[in-house]
Amino acid sequence: MPAADDTTRNGQEIYRQFREGLATPTCGPEVSARWSKHFAAAPKRLATADANTLALFGYVVDNLRQSSLPTEYALIPFVESGYKPAARSSLGPAGLWQMIKRTARDHDVTIRNGYDGRLSPVDSTRAAVRYLKTLHGMFAGDWRLAAMAYNAGEYRILGALKRSGQVAREARPAELPGLSGITHAYVRKLHALACVLTAAGDREPWLQALDRPVPRLEVVTVPGGIDRIEAWAAANDQDAERLRRLNPVFVDGRIRHGATPVQLLALADDPVDGVAAPAATTEAGVAAGGN
Repeated sequence: MPAADDTTRNGQEIYRQFREGLATPTCGPEVSARWSKHFAAAPKRLATADANTLALFGYVVDNLRQSSLPTEYALIPFVESGYKPAARSSLGPAGLWQMIKRTARDHDVTIRNGYDGRLSPVDSTRAAVRYLKTLHGMFAGDWRLAAMAYNAGEYRILGALKRSGQVAREARPAELPGLSGITHAYVRKLHALACVLTAAGDREPWLQALDRPVPRLEVVTVPGGIDRIEAWAAANDQDAERLRRLNPVFVDGRIRHGATPVQLLALADDPVDGVAAPAATTEAGVAAGGN
């Protein structure tokens, strides 16, 4: 197993954290064959060494586990955007978590001229995890109800529970009335994808592909005097093009400072005598937020 350092960790460790955090780790005959086939390429995405997918997946898994949430929620960006921070839908949603503008603003994601926080994996993940934390508590810790609420809105799920005479702690999500087929399918998608990744863990060649150092991602605050990704990258000895792919919120690499500190997702710094690089302020152990 390749050795990790302070800037990397082994890909198998990310996968282990995901598996250990699943609320529904068993996969039986109820798993959707349709959605299992649809997501069959997901393990390959994680095994591809030249992509950011596994590093981003690890970042989201970490945030969820820090918030004591099931790691099924780490599959939402697979379903929504294919784990592509720059993803945009013609219908309006954008970013890793495919938020609409109203939802983003409701959960403190900054959207202003030249800055759409939905395209920031930092802003959107913080918001998404905070929202999922709220939904998880609202629906008695049932990840299926919380996921349906993420898709359709909490009030639709609360209304469906009321109409059916069910309560969250004893709910039968598949039987909730008055919800769209898309919302019901959302749970089947997430569970099928979890099972696809679980099954991949039984294949030795796939596990060997994960057995590699994966960059740790951390949140850094950009000093006010730096207005280009390239300038920050040069000061911190990082790959500017990779940072731009991780942070598409900075259009053309330009960093526009506003009333709140600007943060970006970067590769973990290699401390020198325990001191981080002076050009950036590191926000270690950032907990996630809501959708």
